[in-house]
Amino acid sequence: MLDNTDILILDELSKNSRITMKELGEKVHLTGPATSARVAKLEDRGVIEGYTIKVNQVKLGFYIHAYLTIITQSTNHQPYLSFLKTQEQYLIHNYKISGDGCYLLECKFPSNERMSEFLEGLNKHANYKLSIVIDK
Repeated sequence: MLDNTDILILDELSKNSRITMKELGEKVHLTGPATSARVAKLEDRGVIEGYTIKVNQVKLGFYIHAYLTIITQSTNHQPYLSFLKTQEQYLIHNYKISGDGCYLLECKFPSNERMSEFLEGLNKHANYKLSIVIDK
């Protein structure tokens, strides 16, 4: 069970995972060592699975952010999944879902031309519905 201090720690780490244990302790009213022990316990229990960074895809040259609802053409999804392995530079997330499709694919593309090439290749393995992010 998580207590209020654990929840505060998780909230602060989700805002800034690079915060020092001393600074985090001050925010949750614990000493640095006590905070470090709490964080280690959360990691050991699998509550904290890892730390990450948020990357600005536009600054890396990926100007198109798209979501695709994937509808595979058969119950054998391996051709689709194999295709994705060849296209990893464009993939953000691939979620297996229930509902209108089989997968929800989040992608990034540097141009409409690259997206079109990707979609042509994808169409050999699955049908899709495309949504492009206009603004966050």
